[in-house]
Amino acid sequence: MEIDVTAENFTEAVLESALPVLVDFWAEWCMPCKMIEPVLAELASDLEGQVVIARVNVDTAGDLPGQYDIVSIPALLLFKGGEVVDRHVGAAPKELLLELVKKHLG
Repeated sequence: MEIDVTAENFTEAVLESALPVLVDFWAEWCMPCKMIEPVLAELASDLEGQVVIARVNVDTAGDLPGQYDIVSIPALLLFKGGEVVDRHVGAAPKELLLELVKKHLG
């Protein structure tokens, strides 16, 4: 499942999620962000019921990117139990992101 997250629903959608959440901090003008979008859609499909893929637009998310030290995008943060358990900055192939997520499942 892929969801768009804002500062208003971040706590409920990410921090209180029963499933791990891979959050993509992105922007419309970011080319690497656009490149990684189909990869994240595939991951959402492949891992449905195991992980949630969420997207946060850094241009409209208020203080949220700063709270998580986002200085470059795309920045992918994996949350589990309300805490950041892993992160990756930059575009990445599906295999790398799958490995990043799978080591925190179970």
